[in-house]
Amino acid sequence: MVVNFSFVFLVSVLILCLGVTSEPVQDKQALLAFLSKTKHSNRIQWNSSTSACDWVGVQCDANRSFVYTLRLPAVGLVGSIPPNTIGRLNQLRVLSLRANGLFGEIPADFSNLTLLRSLYLQDNAFTGPFPPSLTGLTRLSRLDLSSNNFTGPIPFGVNNLTQLTGLFLQNNRFSGSLPSINSDGLNDFNVANNSLNGSIPDTLSKYSASSFAGNLGLCGSPLPPCNPFFPSPAPSPSEPVSPSTSGKKSRNLSTGAIIGIAVGSAFAALLLLLFLILCLRKRQRQPSKQQKPVAAGARAVPPAEAGTSSSKDDITGASTEGERNKLVFFEGGVYSFDLEDLLRASAEVLGKGSVGTSYKAVLEEGTTVVVKRLKDVAVSKKEFEMQMETLGKIRHENVVPLRAFYYSKDEKLLVSDFMRDGSLSALLH
Repeated sequence: MVVNFSFVFLVSVLILCLGVTSEPVQDKQALLAFLSKTKHSNRIQWNSSTSACDWVGVQCDANRSFVYTLRLPAVGLVGSIPPNTIGRLNQLRVLSLRANGLFGEIPADFSNLTLLRSLYLQDNAFTGPFPPSLTGLTRLSRLDLSSNNFTGPIPFGVNNLTQLTGLFLQNNRFSGSLPSINSDGLNDFNVANNSLNGSIPDTLSKYSASSFAGNLGLCGSPLPPCNPFFPSPAPSPSEPVSPSTSGKKSRNLSTGAIIGIAVGSAFAALLLLLFLILCLRKRQRQPSKQQKPVAAGARAVPPAEAGTSSSKDDITGASTEGERNKLVFFEGGVYSFDLEDLLRASAEVLGKGSVGTSYKAVLEEGTTVVVKRLKDVAVSKKEFEMQMETLGKIRHENVVPLRAFYYSKDEKLLVSDFMRDGSLSALLH
């Protein structure tokens, strides 16, 4: 009986010893590989003969079976993160490498850190686009990539990170327009001091202006409103004199001078009226036979109607004053607005293509249309109108119809319907 009791006791001690000395072997090898391939200061003293769970900056789970957190802030790490090192810590929850000298792109195998909840990489020199390996880490709640050298657009895939409560992308070189990021639960957001442009999406307008400061191309709430997407018509060369100015001048004139000016003006108007009457009578007395006969076989040209352009204007593409700054609508259209209404509309960038930029324009009465602003299109007015007439006849269930167009020497605009469900590209991606 005593022997059996002693045997059980010895087995229990061995089990306890094995439990105490358990080691996350694979995680330990990954950490040693990371340290051996990265320059570092003497602040990191990882002894391979001791347990990785006892190393500086490393924390394991309660059973010491895997590495739970890795915190190495400001420890003098220099170089790029080697692949097949940190990406092997697939049980990692917290990773902090902030305030070091790390550079290069984030390894693609960071996509293996599917349980990661907090990632702090700020104050380094990382480059490349927004790391695509991070958009699949759906459990992330805090992501800080600030104060690096990331470039390119902020991807729409950030919306995959549905658990985010903080997203910090300030002090980089991100460019392009801001995607419409789902801000439900996102308490902290900052993209200041980048190269972003376009209007701020409505989903992000709730944040303070400091979250968007330093992006000269950004506009819209909470920043100043966006300017119209094409220049307003130039003001008239002769501007009217303000009432205050004219009032001052009239007070400086004497009563006699004012009476003299009035009498002179009336006399000049009377002379002009008499001259016009004499011209009209002389024209009526001219015989109709003075008109040249039309040559045989020649086609008679009707006289130009009042308000229409001459034949020279038709050739050169010129137009009368009444036709300038005018939208041309196609038959069967559903809209009734003019260019001035479009100038006053609020605009939001939808996308940029090889031939121009598309805007979502919301008019004052609530109508929403899409305006395509063409660039580098050097054609005559007649040729442009012929092309637009061809495009306006296209009717297909999968093609957005063209509703109107605008032509001037400096601006060419196309107006079409706004599809509220977005484009096929946005739905696919």
